[in-house]
Amino acid sequence: MNRILLIDDDVGLSELLTQLLEMEGFVVSQAHDGQAGLALALHSDFDLILLDVMLPQLGGFEVLKGIRKRKQTPVLMLTARGDEIDRVIGLEIGADDYLPKPFNDRELIARIRAILRRANTTGQGSVATDSVALGDLCLDPTRQEAFCNDQLIILTSTEFSLLLNLLSCAGELVTKETLSENVLGKKLMPFDRSLDMHLSNLRKKLPERTDGRARVKTLRGKGYIWIP
Repeated sequence: MNRILLIDDDVGLSELLTQLLEMEGFVVSQAHDGQAGLALALHSDFDLILLDVMLPQLGGFEVLKGIRKRKQTPVLMLTARGDEIDRVIGLEIGADDYLPKPFNDRELIARIRAILRRANTTGQGSVATDSVALGDLCLDPTRQEAFCNDQLIILTSTEFSLLLNLLSCAGELVTKETLSENVLGKKLMPFDRSLDMHLSNLRKKLPERTDGRARVKTLRGKGYIWIP
């Protein structure tokens, strides 16, 4: 059974969400302020963290930063509807996805299951499960580990899945629609910058090539090509 940590200061909403998640077969722990949530996240093992942005004592973004310093546990941010800047900041810091409040129960469960699937199996698409090696990179999908010149690169499950999908189609155009469904587990929506932010984070973490060439080419409005 997957363990979920819910960090939200709305006690009533937390109780309702806990009941919903437990009915779906999850084991849920709760925290109602940022400090307590961060302590739980760091000292216990969870399969996913539901993290509200607005929290007392320690804000959601600070909690996420604290988690990412030590763990790569998947994090789904809960944001206020219309707060685009919150979503962008959360993705930049290392959130796997976001969901605006108020949200539909079915959508929440679908997002959670999509994140857990890619954390456990590196995505839903037809991507290789054996080790993938190309140039100075080597990926182990089973362990979800990426190496550059034998040095481990610390990636979130979403970043790893994105890298694996691109490497598996090196030299070919991979559309944003395909990546959104394979990596994020959802259809690409207008003005959704999630994929762009994850790719930006991935680019920052990958070491530069010795010949100075870019690793990924962006075709505006179409998708991306991994340059072999």
